[in-house]
Amino acid sequence: MFDPLLQDRDNDKEKQGQKEKDEKDTGGVEQESRRQMQKLGKGGNTEVGDIRKVDAKEMKEKNPWHMPVTIIITVIGVIAIVALVTVAVLQNRPLPQKYKYGIVLDAGSSHTALYIYEWPAEKDNNTGRVEQTHRCKVKGPGISSYASAPVKAGESLRLCMEEAKQRVPGKRHHQTPLYLGATAGMRLLNMENSSASDKVFQAVEGALQKFPFSYQGARILSGQEEGAFGWVTVNYLDERLKQGLETRGALDLGGASTQISFVSDNYDGSESPSNSVTFRLYGNDYNLYTHSFLCYGKDQALIMALAHQSQAGPAEVLDPCFHPGYTVTKNYSVLYDSPCVSDRKPKDAPDTFNHSGRGDFLQCQAAVKSVFNFTSCKYSRCSFNGVFQPLLQGPYGAFSAYYFVMNFLNLTDTSVPLEDVKEKLKRYCATNWDQITQRHPDVKLKYLAEYCFSGTYILTLLEGYNFTSESYSDIKFIKKIKDSDAGWTLGYMLNLTNMIPAEAPDTPPLPPAGYVSIVSVIAVLLFILFIVSLRPLWPRCSKQSQIV
Repeated sequence: MFDPLLQDRDNDKEKQGQKEKDEKDTGGVEQESRRQMQKLGKGGNTEVGDIRKVDAKEMKEKNPWHMPVTIIITVIGVIAIVALVTVAVLQNRPLPQKYKYGIVLDAGSSHTALYIYEWPAEKDNNTGRVEQTHRCKVKGPGISSYASAPVKAGESLRLCMEEAKQRVPGKRHHQTPLYLGATAGMRLLNMENSSASDKVFQAVEGALQKFPFSYQGARILSGQEEGAFGWVTVNYLDERLKQGLETRGALDLGGASTQISFVSDNYDGSESPSNSVTFRLYGNDYNLYTHSFLCYGKDQALIMALAHQSQAGPAEVLDPCFHPGYTVTKNYSVLYDSPCVSDRKPKDAPDTFNHSGRGDFLQCQAAVKSVFNFTSCKYSRCSFNGVFQPLLQGPYGAFSAYYFVMNFLNLTDTSVPLEDVKEKLKRYCATNWDQITQRHPDVKLKYLAEYCFSGTYILTLLEGYNFTSESYSDIKFIKKIKDSDAGWTLGYMLNLTNMIPAEAPDTPPLPPAGYVSIVSVIAVLLFILFIVSLRPLWPRCSKQSQIV
């Protein structure tokens, strides 16, 4: 049976269900539409809020463009850093060093020696260390010995000069200064015969000018210059000048003269100003005491001692400074040919005499002291022969013949008490000549015979300089300092080439290597900071790309 009420109820339920379905469908469509609008970048604040809730991982999967960009930026940064470091390494890698050179000839009384010095070309006038690279001993005697045949003086230098040509690079020859300094041997010749001295120099200059170096002249150094430049050499090589340390005194002993040079707080140059030399080196002032004793080199001192013993013109001289069993015939005219004794030759002396040894150290000391005057002094203090000398101060370097004699005698250790040194020398002098020659078959007899005298003379000379048993240990016998010979030649060249500045060189605020290192570190830190500063922008950039 058809019931209108039931039919209406059913229709109402059907309409209600359809309505709910339509509303559900509409809601689904709206949600889907909202999603689409989010994808298209449309919608209001609700949609922006929904975007912020989107999972970052999902965004990266959908738009991972920031990953390649990050990689590119990182690669560029790494390349930049590597390039910077590479430039730094190339800038500071060791390059082939360029050097300059200088040559000095030391024309001494007994021999001539050639020295070659080298220093970095880019460090003139301040920090470039000058080093000795070669030494050549000229064959034959000193140039003063060629007074009667001056041409031979120049010829004697040829072999060593040829060595210098080989040692100094050819492209540096014309830039290399060449100096010759003559010392006491030529001083004596110039005093005795100035014309002969001039001819020797003319021959030497003519020979040296034939070589491709920059010849700067040959001249006689004064005794004061020889002493002062020796002091400069010792303290330059010890690096005492540059660092402003206490200086070392210089004791130089040659064949014809000896020099003592030192700085003393008790000497301002007012007393005996002729012995004062002032230097300003590396910003420090030095008031140097220096004195040279002509005729007091070991060879001329031996002549003076022997002349003193032969004043009566005997046919035989029994010399306590030579070994027992030693005997040699010598000529009086040769002995008294030296300017140091030429005015003392005995009138009625025979032509020759026998020079015999008796090896008595104590009597040798007395014979050696006969050539000194230890009593005369018109100043507040003196060394000997009436020469002013202030109080000794500081350590001392004793070089040249000081070293060679004491080294041969095995007496260079100054920590050994002075009395023990004298006792060893006493035993050596008393040794028979035959035993001495057997012990040293390779040493020339002339030099071998003189070591007893030379050792005794050195100890007496040091006593004359006022060294005592206590201050003897302040002396160091030296041959070389850091591979360079101790002597006046280096100081002479440093002075003439202005290699030691008067003022201390300015110190750069930062060396190149340190500067590059700091720049590299700063560049790395800035790059890291740049990357970190971009990190918050990565999601935002990704979102913007999604809503475009």
